[in-house]
Amino acid sequence: MRGKFITMEGGEGAGKSTMMKRVARWLEAAGHRVIMTREPGGTVLAEKLREILLDRDNNALSGQAELLLVFASRAQHLDELIRPALARGDCVLCDRFTDATWAYQGGGRSLPLVDIETLESLVHGDLCPNLTLLLDLPVEQGLKRAGERSQADRFERESSAFFERVRSAYLKRAALAPDRFALIDASVGPEDVWAQIEETLVDRLSS
Repeated sequence: MRGKFITMEGGEGAGKSTMMKRVARWLEAAGHRVIMTREPGGTVLAEKLREILLDRDNNALSGQAELLLVFASRAQHLDELIRPALARGDCVLCDRFTDATWAYQGGGRSLPLVDIETLESLVHGDLCPNLTLLLDLPVEQGLKRAGERSQADRFERESSAFFERVRSAYLKRAALAPDRFALIDASVGPEDVWAQIEETLVDRLSS
């Protein structure tokens, strides 16, 4: 595959959506054709699965069903959008990918990691992002930001303890793959966050 696959990860209120737009503009200025997408979602069918996953009224959804829906959405996303774009040589910029599953379902839900590993292998094998920007900030600060922007979805209604486990899982993932991850301090102001991201992009993608 000739294209670059870049993912943005982080807990609630980390500012991924805002920074993703700036990353896209930077990549376009560098001469890349950029496809912006998100997970869960990214295609018509995958967006319908996203609605189920985020619907705050779906309290009866089990952890295992949630995990399977996440990977069902991802399988469609990969087949319909991500793989074809990478094959064309496009730069795919995705808001969350499988690292989020390890963090939210593995860390937050405490689901068996072997199940996530099995599904990851089944759905996308050795396809892995070239670069993952992990926007990290304290849970309390992130939840405060998220609460100011919109009504809480099914995940955002979880406890602080849940999000502490999510953050811990993300940081463990980053520590295990430092060549792929770039840890960004998202607790600071937007311009300082962007400065860290831009430095990372120059360092890792300009060569």
